Amino acid sequence: MAAKNKNPKPEDSEVPLDPQQEEIVRKLKRMAIFSTALMVVGVLAIIGVIVYRLSNPAPAPKAAAIAAITNALPKGARVVSTAVSDGRIVVTLERDGVTEMRVFDLLTLQLRGTLRLEPQ
Repeated sequence: MAAKNKNPKPEDSEVPLDPQQEEIVRKLKRMAIFSTALMVVGVLAIIGVIVYRLSNPAPAPKAAAIAAITNALPKGARVVSTAVSDGRIVVTLERDGVTEMRVFDLLTLQLRGTLRLEPQ
């Protein structure tokens, strides 16, 4: 007696497709080819943009001229420290034992406020 094969090969068990099924298979193949081609074109476009930007770097922006603020500091004052944050420059001054902090706008360098710390 011949032993029955429990796991037949897929090639041996192929059933011919009817015309409707063959049309569906053709459509699926066309969609797979189209989506693959579209993906390849997209990846090539991204690579092209990266290569273009690396080979043609954007020019560095030119810095605007900064106006002098020499008249903002009192005579005899000593600058203790400076700090830049949130669009402001804070200059800490010391004059005659009094510590003073002046806040300037970073873009216009206009004086925005003063904080005076005097010993008691």
